[in-house]
Amino acid sequence: MDISSRASAYLRAYDEQLRARPMPGRTAERIGPLLRVVSNGHGQGFLTYRDLGGLEGVELDAFIARQRDFFTRVGREVEWKYHGYDLPADLPERLAVAGFEAGERETVLVGEAGELAGAHVPPAGVRLREVAGRDDLERIRELEEAVWDADHGWLPGVLERELAGPGDPCTVVIAEEGGRVVCAAWVRFHEGTDFVSLWGGSTLKEWRGRGIYRAMVSYRAKLAVTRGFRLVQVDASDASRPILARLGLEAITTTTPYVWVPPAL
Repeated sequence: MDISSRASAYLRAYDEQLRARPMPGRTAERIGPLLRVVSNGHGQGFLTYRDLGGLEGVELDAFIARQRDFFTRVGREVEWKYHGYDLPADLPERLAVAGFEAGERETVLVGEAGELAGAHVPPAGVRLREVAGRDDLERIRELEEAVWDADHGWLPGVLERELAGPGDPCTVVIAEEGGRVVCAAWVRFHEGTDFVSLWGGSTLKEWRGRGIYRAMVSYRAKLAVTRGFRLVQVDASDASRPILARLGLEAITTTTPYVWVPPAL
């Protein structure tokens, strides 16, 4: 990926501050060069690292197999988050041979919170507000299920735990029109870093293209500025990446989830 000098600086900050950062409120242990997160809000495990310390070949194969086998023993699905600049270059192939299945690739984008804050407002008749109550979280579930045509029964509980902590603080925002939730998104404030990360942003089909997603980005960026955070980071789908790029966020790399699901699950 050919990236600008500013994007290069963002990548360095992302690499130094977010990768292999201990996840507050989650059970994790360091295994060689990586952090192995045994539990999170979904019950899914997570493997993250800044680099693999030169592991390659059969030594790397054995290391991957040990992580797979650990999560098989504890009966947990696990995600190995692969970044596009990770070494060795054949890591994706080795993960696949070990039984990890690649998910949808996303683009990591980073931008200045101050440049995004308040730059866009919702269309007339749409109100943005922060939520905390279970009723609103259930309404977000209904929105997500309408957008994705898939069960999101797990989501209210996950967001409720995120809001209550422990862990990085989280704020959930909805866009409403006439009492109907038309978009929902949340932001995590990664304490001890320059970063907040943006999540969600699902919008009902009939409300797309009206600037609601952009307004939600600006609203959350303003929250970041208010709390003293400088950078906004998003793992973006192909659908949201062009919108975020037009807002001024810079693409710095890609990520692909490689997931192992134990046979018993």
